[in-house]
Amino acid sequence: MKTDMNRREAIRRVALLMGGAVSAPAILGVLSGCSAEPDTDAAGKKTEWKPVFLTQAQVALVAEVAEIMIPRTDTPGAKDAGVPAFIDKMMKDVYPKEDQTHFLAGLADFETQAKREHGRAFLELEPAQRAAMVKQLHDPAVEEEREATLPLSERRRPFILMMKELTMLGYFMSEPGATQVLQYRPVPGAYHACVPLKQAGKGGRTWATETSWRF
Repeated sequence: MKTDMNRREAIRRVALLMGGAVSAPAILGVLSGCSAEPDTDAAGKKTEWKPVFLTQAQVALVAEVAEIMIPRTDTPGAKDAGVPAFIDKMMKDVYPKEDQTHFLAGLADFETQAKREHGRAFLELEPAQRAAMVKQLHDPAVEEEREATLPLSERRRPFILMMKELTMLGYFMSEPGATQVLQYRPVPGAYHACVPLKQAGKGGRTWATETSWRF
């Protein structure tokens, strides 16, 4: 999943899910080689990782929001795929200062809103409350972006959509995201002409080259 072709395919999939556009820093980061790595080693042992841009408290919040967007089910979630570390690295190495400031301000506002509306920090809320709060911010932001007249290069996405973009990019660029959640079709792979539907996939999963993931 680390060839230029696969990076560009990941960007294309995320662009479709983001309404047709991926921000310039996100594209630059992916094409320059940034990718998410699982948070366990080959033996399944938890690996040690420390954030370099976000604080421990900030990365815990980012990780939980990412996990709500792509939760662990019978397949790995955002945390398993190393998405929090991907976001931390992208913010430090790729995003310009003004975007870093915008992201951190949005993260702080997100935590403030949780305390204002629920009287507790976001991570202290019940799982259903956390998911509802993410959706509460996400859905109006999507509608506003859909109605925006300025190109993405001339405006900034709200925090929740920056999170969504980075979460999906990190996930689709990770090995778990490409090979366990979606079927992985090696390139070039074998060619099969018309085959019965039941022979075309594993358990109804879509191919890693399709764009059917929705939040």
